Amino acid sequence: MSYRLEKRESIPEIDKYGIHLNVYPEIHENCGVVLVQTKEGHNQEFYDLNSTFTYIILEGKGTYYLNDAEVEVSKGDMLSIEPKTRIYYKGTMKMVLITTPAWRPENEVETKPTIW
Repeated sequence: MSYRLEKRESIPEIDKYGIHLNVYPEIHENCGVVLVQTKEGHNQEFYDLNSTFTYIILEGKGTYYLNDAEVEVSKGDMLSIEPKTRIYYKGTMKMVLITTPAWRPENEVETKPTIW
């Protein structure tokens, strides 16, 4: 049997713009996985040049603002966001974020450094 196990203690954690991230190693260059937790939302508007962002809401509810359009989400929902879509969100949520292709910092463009 062939497999890859990443132990919790080896997963990098990042806190930024009101969100807490557990950034898992890429599955391969075409897929990244992040556990996202927030008590208030992502207080920065940005877009990604290349990656589709797919969020699966594990807990909570909130509102995404996608190119200024409001999209309500809650536990169990899946939201897939195409590249070059401006994103920020508010709410208390725990989510899995899948990026395809895998996220690269040089592809993220900040449009507003803070929202509130």
